[in-house]
Amino acid sequence: MKVEVVPHDPSWRGKFEAEAKLILSALGDNIVDIHHIGSTSIPTIYAKPIIDILVQVKDIAKIDEQSSVMTALGYKNMGEFGLPGRRFFRKNNEEGIRTHHVHFFKINVAEVQRHLAFRDYMIAHPEDAIKYSDLKRELAKQYPNDIEGYVNGKDGFIKEMERKAIEWKQLLQPNSSKPNLD
Repeated sequence: MKVEVVPHDPSWRGKFEAEAKLILSALGDNIVDIHHIGSTSIPTIYAKPIIDILVQVKDIAKIDEQSSVMTALGYKNMGEFGLPGRRFFRKNNEEGIRTHHVHFFKINVAEVQRHLAFRDYMIAHPEDAIKYSDLKRELAKQYPNDIEGYVNGKDGFIKEMERKAIEWKQLLQPNSSKPNLD
Protein backbone atom coordinates (compact mmCIF):
# COMPACT_ATOMS: atom_id res chain seq x y z
CA MET A 1 0.00 0.00 0.00
CA LYS A 2 1.39 3.39 -1.02
CA VAL A 3 1.65 5.82 1.86
CA GLU A 4 0.31 9.19 0.80
CA VAL A 5 -0.75 12.09 2.98
CA VAL A 6 -2.53 15.05 1.45
CA PRO A 7 -3.70 18.49 2.68
CA HIS A 8 -7.00 18.57 4.51
CA ASP A 9 -9.96 18.35 2.14
CA PRO A 10 -13.15 20.09 3.35
CA SER A 11 -15.21 17.47 1.47
CA TRP A 12 -14.12 14.79 3.95
CA ARG A 13 -16.76 15.93 6.45
CA GLY A 14 -19.51 15.50 3.85
CA LYS A 15 -18.17 12.08 2.87
CA PHE A 16 -18.28 11.06 6.53
CA GLU A 17 -21.86 12.35 6.89
CA ALA A 18 -23.04 10.53 3.75
CA GLU A 19 -21.48 7.23 4.82
CA ALA A 20 -22.74 7.62 8.39
CA LYS A 21 -26.30 7.98 7.06
CA LEU A 22 -25.91 4.77 5.02
CA ILE A 23 -24.60 2.86 8.03
CA LEU A 24 -27.31 4.22 10.33
CA SER A 25 -29.99 3.35 7.80
CA ALA A 26 -28.59 -0.18 7.37
CA LEU A 27 -27.96 -1.04 11.04
CA GLY A 28 -30.35 1.39 12.78
CA ASP A 29 -31.57 0.37 16.21
CA ASN A 30 -28.27 -1.08 17.49
CA ILE A 31 -26.39 2.19 16.83
CA VAL A 32 -25.99 4.65 19.69
CA ASP A 33 -23.68 7.19 18.03
CA ILE A 34 -21.47 7.68 14.99
CA HIS A 35 -18.30 9.79 15.04
CA HIS A 36 -15.83 11.04 12.44
CA ILE A 37 -12.37 10.17 13.82
CA GLY A 38 -8.82 9.95 12.55
CA SER A 39 -6.82 12.58 10.73
CA THR A 40 -9.54 13.42 8.20
CA SER A 41 -11.62 14.69 11.14
CA ILE A 42 -8.95 17.25 12.14
CA PRO A 43 -9.36 20.28 9.87
CA THR A 44 -5.80 21.62 9.97
CA ILE A 45 -3.66 18.58 9.17
CA TYR A 46 -2.44 16.40 6.36
CA ALA A 47 -4.00 12.94 6.25
CA LYS A 48 -4.22 9.73 4.30
CA PRO A 49 -7.48 10.33 2.38
CA ILE A 50 -9.37 7.55 4.18
CA ILE A 51 -12.46 8.44 6.21
CA ASP A 52 -12.41 6.78 9.64
CA ILE A 53 -15.80 6.26 11.23
CA LEU A 54 -16.33 5.11 14.82
CA VAL A 55 -19.72 3.58 15.52
CA GLN A 56 -20.86 2.95 19.08
CA VAL A 57 -23.37 0.12 19.41
CA LYS A 58 -25.47 -1.38 22.16
CA ASP A 59 -24.57 -4.98 21.26
CA ILE A 60 -21.30 -5.78 19.46
CA ALA A 61 -22.45 -9.37 18.77
CA LYS A 62 -25.22 -7.98 16.54
CA ILE A 63 -22.51 -6.54 14.26
CA ASP A 64 -21.19 -10.07 13.74
CA GLU A 65 -24.72 -11.25 12.96
CA GLN A 66 -25.29 -8.35 10.52
CA SER A 67 -21.90 -8.22 8.80
CA SER A 68 -23.59 -9.09 5.50
CA VAL A 69 -25.34 -5.71 5.70
CA MET A 70 -21.94 -3.99 5.75
CA THR A 71 -20.77 -6.23 2.90
CA ALA A 72 -23.81 -5.08 0.90
CA LEU A 73 -22.61 -1.48 1.45
CA GLY A 74 -19.26 -2.41 -0.13
CA TYR A 75 -17.27 -3.16 3.04
CA LYS A 76 -14.93 -6.04 3.75
CA ASN A 77 -15.20 -7.55 7.24
CA MET A 78 -11.78 -7.62 8.91
CA GLY A 79 -12.97 -8.94 12.31
CA GLU A 80 -11.31 -7.45 15.39
CA PHE A 81 -8.18 -6.66 13.33
CA GLY A 82 -5.82 -6.42 16.30
CA LEU A 83 -8.11 -4.68 18.80
CA PRO A 84 -10.15 -6.98 21.05
CA GLY A 85 -13.78 -5.90 21.17
CA ARG A 86 -13.66 -3.96 17.91
CA ARG A 87 -15.29 -4.97 14.64
CA PHE A 88 -13.41 -3.41 11.74
CA PHE A 89 -14.60 -2.97 8.16
CA ARG A 90 -12.85 -1.31 5.22
CA LYS A 91 -14.12 -0.11 1.86
CA ASN A 92 -12.40 0.54 -1.46
CA ASN A 93 -13.66 2.51 -4.44
CA GLU A 94 -14.06 1.08 -7.96
CA GLU A 95 -10.34 1.55 -8.63
CA GLY A 96 -9.45 -0.48 -5.54
CA ILE A 97 -8.32 2.56 -3.54
CA ARG A 98 -9.21 2.51 0.16
CA THR A 99 -11.82 5.15 1.01
CA HIS A 100 -13.33 4.27 4.41
CA HIS A 101 -12.62 2.44 7.66
CA VAL A 102 -15.45 1.68 10.07
CA HIS A 103 -14.65 0.78 13.67
CA PHE A 104 -17.55 -0.66 15.68
CA PHE A 105 -17.28 -0.69 19.48
CA LYS A 106 -19.69 -1.31 22.32
CA ILE A 107 -20.71 2.04 23.80
CA ASN A 108 -18.30 3.80 26.18
CA VAL A 109 -15.41 1.35 26.09
CA ALA A 110 -11.93 2.79 26.64
CA GLU A 111 -11.07 2.64 22.91
CA VAL A 112 -13.99 4.93 22.10
CA GLN A 113 -12.97 7.46 24.72
CA ARG A 114 -9.34 7.33 23.55
CA HIS A 115 -10.24 8.01 19.91
CA LEU A 116 -12.61 10.85 20.76
CA ALA A 117 -10.23 12.46 23.25
CA PHE A 118 -7.38 12.37 20.70
CA ARG A 119 -9.53 13.96 17.99
CA ASP A 120 -10.93 16.65 20.28
CA TYR A 121 -7.51 17.44 21.75
CA MET A 122 -5.95 17.85 18.31
CA ILE A 123 -8.74 20.18 17.19
CA ALA A 124 -8.41 22.25 20.38
CA HIS A 125 -4.57 22.31 20.28
CA PRO A 126 -3.55 23.31 16.74
CA GLU A 127 0.15 23.52 17.67
CA ASP A 128 0.19 19.78 18.50
CA ALA A 129 -1.94 19.04 15.45
CA ILE A 130 0.63 20.77 13.22
CA LYS A 131 3.45 18.75 14.85
CA TYR A 132 1.47 15.60 14.09
CA SER A 133 0.85 16.74 10.52
CA ASP A 134 4.54 17.49 9.99
CA LEU A 135 5.52 14.09 11.41
CA LYS A 136 3.06 12.34 9.08
CA ARG A 137 4.44 14.20 6.06
CA GLU A 138 8.03 13.29 7.00
CA LEU A 139 7.16 9.65 7.57
CA ALA A 140 5.24 9.44 4.28
CA LYS A 141 8.38 10.68 2.49
CA GLN A 142 10.60 8.29 4.46
CA TYR A 143 8.31 5.24 4.02
CA PRO A 144 6.43 5.80 0.73
CA ASN A 145 5.82 2.07 0.22
CA ASP A 146 6.00 0.82 3.81
CA ILE A 147 2.77 1.32 5.74
CA GLU A 148 4.20 -0.49 8.78
CA GLY A 149 7.22 1.84 8.91
CA TYR A 150 4.88 4.82 8.60
CA VAL A 151 2.55 3.56 11.37
CA ASN A 152 5.43 2.58 13.66
CA GLY A 153 7.01 6.00 13.17
CA LYS A 154 3.86 7.69 14.49
CA ASP A 155 3.37 5.37 17.45
CA GLY A 156 5.37 7.21 20.13
CA PHE A 157 3.94 10.60 19.21
CA ILE A 158 0.37 9.26 19.15
CA LYS A 159 0.75 7.60 22.56
CA GLU A 160 2.09 10.85 24.05
CA MET A 161 -0.75 12.87 22.51
CA GLU A 162 -3.33 10.32 23.72
CA ARG A 163 -1.97 10.64 27.26
CA LYS A 164 -2.21 14.44 27.05
CA ALA A 165 -5.66 14.22 25.45
CA ILE A 166 -7.10 12.01 28.16
CA GLU A 167 -5.67 14.24 30.92
CA TRP A 168 -7.07 17.31 29.11
CA LYS A 169 -10.50 15.71 28.72
CA GLN A 170 -10.58 14.82 32.43
CA LEU A 171 -9.71 18.42 33.35
CA LEU A 172 -12.61 19.64 31.21
CA GLN A 173 -15.00 17.23 32.91
CA PRO A 174 -13.84 16.86 36.52
CA ASN A 175 -17.15 15.44 37.75
CA SER A 176 -17.47 12.83 35.05
CA SER A 177 -15.59 9.60 34.51
CA LYS A 178 -16.62 9.58 30.85
CA PRO A 179 -16.10 12.34 28.27
CA ASN A 180 -19.18 13.87 26.68
CA LEU A 181 -19.85 12.57 23.21
CA ASP A 182 -20.41 14.83 20.24
